[in-house]
Amino acid sequence: MIEFCHVTAGYNGVSAVRDISLRIPRGEITALIGPNGCGKTTLLRAAGRQLPLYGGEILLDGRPISAYERKEFARTTSFMPQVRSVPAITVRGLVSHGRFPHLGLSRQLRGGDRAAVERAMADTGVSAWADRDLRELSGGERQRVYLAMALAQETEVIFLDEPTTYLDLGRQFEVLELIRTLNARGKTIVMVLHDLAQALGYSHRTALMEKGRLVQCASPQALYESGEIDRVFGVRACRTEGTWYFIPRSGG
Repeated sequence: MIEFCHVTAGYNGVSAVRDISLRIPRGEITALIGPNGCGKTTLLRAAGRQLPLYGGEILLDGRPISAYERKEFARTTSFMPQVRSVPAITVRGLVSHGRFPHLGLSRQLRGGDRAAVERAMADTGVSAWADRDLRELSGGERQRVYLAMALAQETEVIFLDEPTTYLDLGRQFEVLELIRTLNARGKTIVMVLHDLAQALGYSHRTALMEKGRLVQCASPQALYESGEIDRVFGVRACRTEGTWYFIPRSGG
């Protein structure tokens, strides 16, 4: 469904990822992992048309993403960045922004749009804050509101950059379980995760990056068995009764 073909991208003329070729199957969760600065967010932003490509191309359902009209692309893919501004707007108002690609010339929400907004707020547990100013919320609370906006967009593909940022541990697992539920409904999800155990535990395929290049993309088990996670991060990956954890390479 999503294919990166020798993709090179970056910022201000400087490449942050180079010659990436990767295929992301429809209906799966793919996690991007790697050390800080390895290019995970750059690759995700390139896929979401947030960055221009310096080389190669990205295909969505066989079409270059550059060939999609803006609203058509926004009805197909949604993108939740890790860092964003905090506007003076209510929670419901922000979540409603997710419906803009579906609106007509009047830009007015219809019954189906309002239902999608309420459903997205309920799914992410933010309904009780619907009339609150976004600026009054904590970082973790705002993170859930932005996730609700992405859900309200009702796209087939969802790009998530560190969706558990600012959340306490319990809320992190709530968001990850929601992502798993959305995937069970047919959504294709590509997410950057910093927590290796969560990435391996919640993805069908895990793409490991290092210094702007793709090291390997495989099932979590195959990636674990390859030893590449240990090499790149300088740790020992372990799995006990289905639970992933990591210890220093010299650990027992």
